[in-house]
Formats: sequence, C-alpha cells, structure tokens
Amino acid sequence: MGNLDNRVAIVTGSGRGIGREIALKLAGQGAAVVVNDLDAEPATETVAAIESAGGRAVAVPGSVTEEGFADRFVAAAVDNFGGLDIIVNNAGYTWDSVIQKMTDEQWDAILDVHLKAPFRILRAAQPVIAGLVKQAQAAGVPVHGRKVVNISSVAGTGGNAGQANYSSAKAGVLGLTKTLAKEWGRYNVTVNTVAFGFIKTRLTEASADGNSTIDVQGRQLKVGVNPELLTAMERMIPLGRAGSPAEAAGAVYLLCTPESDYVSGQTLVCGGGYIF
Repeated sequence: MGNLDNRVAIVTGSGRGIGREIALKLAGQGAAVVVNDLDAEPATETVAAIESAGGRAVAVPGSVTEEGFADRFVAAAVDNFGGLDIIVNNAGYTWDSVIQKMTDEQWDAILDVHLKAPFRILRAAQPVIAGLVKQAQAAGVPVHGRKVVNISSVAGTGGNAGQANYSSAKAGVLGLTKTLAKEWGRYNVTVNTVAFGFIKTRLTEASADGNSTIDVQGRQLKVGVNPELLTAMERMIPLGRAGSPAEAAGAVYLLCTPESDYVSGQTLVCGGGYIF
C-alpha cells in the first residue's frame, strides 16, 4: 500500500533529472503517472522504469510550450487512468545573460516554459477537476484532496545575477500558486510551490571549459558551472553540499501526500538551509 494509491499524476519534464525522480517517487507510492519530456526517448525510458517496478505510466512527449500541449497532456491522464489528482509543473531550462545582452527571444522563451506553460496546463485542468468534483458530490462521495505543486527556485524568491528572465518567471510562479490556492480551495485542491536551491543536474554539473551545451528545439544552450564556482556555492549552503535530484523529488512528494491536505498557497524552499 502506498500513500498515493489510486491517484493519477501528471509531471512535466519527467524524462530526466529532478522530474524523472519525481515521477519515480510518485509511482513508487502508488500513483499512475503521465510522463513528459521534450524528447520521446527519455520519456519512454522513465515509463519503462516505472512499469518494471510494478507501476503504471504513459508517455506524452513534446514541448510544454506547444499550442495544444496542455489539453493533450491533461487528456492523457483521464483517457489512460480515469482521473487527475496531482499536477507537477516541473519542466524548464535556463538561458542566461546579463540584461543588457539579453534578447527578446531569450526573455520570451524562458517566460514561456516556466510560467506560460504551467498557466496553460492549470487552465486545461480546471474543467476536468471541476467535473470530477461535481461527480463525487452527486454520488455522495467525499471529495478527496487533490494537489498542485509548481516548481520555482531561490532565483525566484531572491533574484540571481544573469538570470533576469529565469528569476522573473520563477517569481511569477509564486503569484500563480497563491492565486490558484484561492481559486481552487473550493475543489479541495491544495496548490503549493517548491523552490529549489542548488541541485545537481545536467544543467549545474561541473564544466571546466565552459563549453557544455544542451539542445533545446534546435538551440544549443550553454549549461554547467565552473568547478571553482561550484565549490564556492556549496560553501554558502549550511548543509555544505548541493542537493540530489532524489532529495528535490522528496520535497515535492511531501506536498503530494495526504498529510499536507491543509497546507496551501505556500512556498517550500528545498535548498539545504540556503536562503536569500
């Protein structure tokens, strides 16, 4: 028996890194999971890992910024598993520059993936959740607690040099969370944010030459952090180290459990004690 038996979750960006660990964690606790990644291969690999452990999952690859993606993603939960109980808006990446060198394309791309895409997914989910609540009420069944966890960052709570676009988007997530907590309380839905600090992923791994890149829809974007800077960053963290993707997933899981049914509109910082 798991804490999330008979629950259905959708998790964006869950083919790799933190998102994959979130999907595995939720599935390990009994949830059926709709997995998403920009690329089909990592999404199907996560599904295979869940299924091999005895869980249920389906892949919906594609960019969260695409027109129509939100409706397709939400529909996958209902069509494959018969409901929707947990929404985790996790997908994203960084495209950094100081403001005088930042282009409109950089600004728009990061706002689209980190803020507009979660907005669209939540908008698409509203009629589904409202309909499920009405069905339960008509049947005289208690309306169980549903969960939304939006992913932010300490860059969104305190700003970060070179990340005007990312910091602004992640700050916007906080406002979106607080608003939806007020709008969706009537559906017995809790809406919270997890703001990550320094978590070790492919975006933050050491890069001595500064030439590490990832491909995002044809754009080659620089990732990685200078090893000396990494060491300095870890010294600023009270726990003395960066977090792991599994630890980051644990923070999200806390806000998906029944034990958090009366926690809503909050921001949980998962940063090893580091606070701006």
